[in-house]
Amino acid sequence: MIQSEALAALPNIRHAFFTRAGGVSQGIYASLNGGLGSSDAPENVRENRARMAAVVGVAPTHLVSCYQIHSPNVIVAEAPWTRENAPRADALVTRQKGLAIGVSTADCGPVLFADGEAGIIGAAHAGWKGALTGVLEATIVAMEKLGASRTRIIAAIGPLIRQPNYEVGAEFVARFRDADAMNEKFFIPALRANHAMFDLPGFIRSRLERAEIKSIDDLGLCTYAEPARFFSYRRTTHRGEGDYGRHVNAIALAP
Repeated sequence: MIQSEALAALPNIRHAFFTRAGGVSQGIYASLNGGLGSSDAPENVRENRARMAAVVGVAPTHLVSCYQIHSPNVIVAEAPWTRENAPRADALVTRQKGLAIGVSTADCGPVLFADGEAGIIGAAHAGWKGALTGVLEATIVAMEKLGASRTRIIAAIGPLIRQPNYEVGAEFVARFRDADAMNEKFFIPALRANHAMFDLPGFIRSRLERAEIKSIDDLGLCTYAEPARFFSYRRTTHRGEGDYGRHVNAIALAP
């Protein structure tokens, strides 16, 4: 697993951006697949997630994640839930000790948040759609409602697909330009005509900065570029594989 130096410096916070290494899954899911929605053997996913829970210091039942729908929806996590009754959302916040909140990714942007002084944490799944429609800002507001201050919040951007590997079409670019003409700066021309390369982490950082988050730690890692280390939905698609593993990115308050 990988950690943010900024979050790791907080004494009451445990967190991890998990890679694909260290689990029991096989084949295209090798080996630490945390994707409850994947077609991997359920018992393997349960074991993998139990290992992740141990790393962040909680019981296997106390690592929770949402049924992600690429939305700006945020859930306040107060007690653990099961996969069957997981809320449909793309971000979680909590002030409960001993409860780890996580998001799953395989190219989208995982962002972990913490106000160490207030003891408030958050986790957001920021793909292009969620980031564009406000999931990051909604997470910050939800943390503030629990008692956090955005002047103290640290945000860490984990492994995600980066601009050299993120080609998009003209309609995609138009959607961002229509939302804000300043979004043009997150695109550079692609080799193919009428295509561009999108800077997702740059867009995420910009949204966080506009939300007045002062401490932003971008780990600078690309899921597509390192197949031995990371799962990638886009790489799987290019290879014609039938499915793909998912990373879990989790944060917890130490009990």
